[in-house]
Parts: sequence; C-alpha cells; structure tokens
Amino acid sequence: MYKPALTTGALCAAIAVILGAFGAHALKDIMAPDQLLVFETGVRYQFYHSIALFIAGIVYQAFPHKSIRLASTFFFVGILLFCGSLYAMTLLSTVHMALGPVGVITPIGGLFFIIGWCLLLAGFIKGNK
Repeated sequence: MYKPALTTGALCAAIAVILGAFGAHALKDIMAPDQLLVFETGVRYQFYHSIALFIAGIVYQAFPHKSIRLASTFFFVGILLFCGSLYAMTLLSTVHMALGPVGVITPIGGLFFIIGWCLLLAGFIKGNK
C-alpha cells in the first residue's frame, strides 16, 4: 500500500464532509442557488478524487509502479486547484468579489484530474510486469 495516498485521501474526504455540511447549512441562506451548485460541484469532485487517492494507495501493492504514486500527486493537486478554485469563486461571490483571471485555475485542476486517471491506468498496465 502507498500510505501517503491513503492518508491524503482520508484527510481530503474529511474536509469534503465538513465543506459539504458547511454548504448545506451555512451557505444555503447567503449564497445564490447557482453559486451553491458550483460549491457542491467542488465538494462532489473532492469526494471522487479522495476515493481515487484511496484506490491509488491500495492498488499500489498489486501494481507497484511510479505512475501510481504520481497519479496520487496529480489527484491531490487537482483537488487543490479545481475544487479550491470553485470554493474560492463561490465564497468570494457572497461578498461580491471575483477571482478574475485567476479563475483559469479551475480547468487546470481538471487537467490534473485527467492526467491522474491516465497515470493510474499506466500504472495498472506497467506495474505488474
């Protein structure tokens, strides 16, 4: 097993639960419904990729390839960039501020997710030879 991926996945999942509860209870009365949906998208993708971190951490034992370890790094950076930028955009909207050109971070984070999944696949293919 790859312990850094497992511990990061657990931490990211716990934070996703906290943010999901925060959105459902604290933000629903102060945030526009369309912005709340964006916030919830961040939480959902954080959960998906927390699970991806668990997958990477567990399957590393059967497929011990550096691509699996690298995939976990890409998943984590994707969470920071993609989900983090969605959280920042929506929370800033509650005080009538915007990220401006920094909003380009969101698709870059999405690209990190895609590369992470591709690296995970590469690890499966190469890791058990």
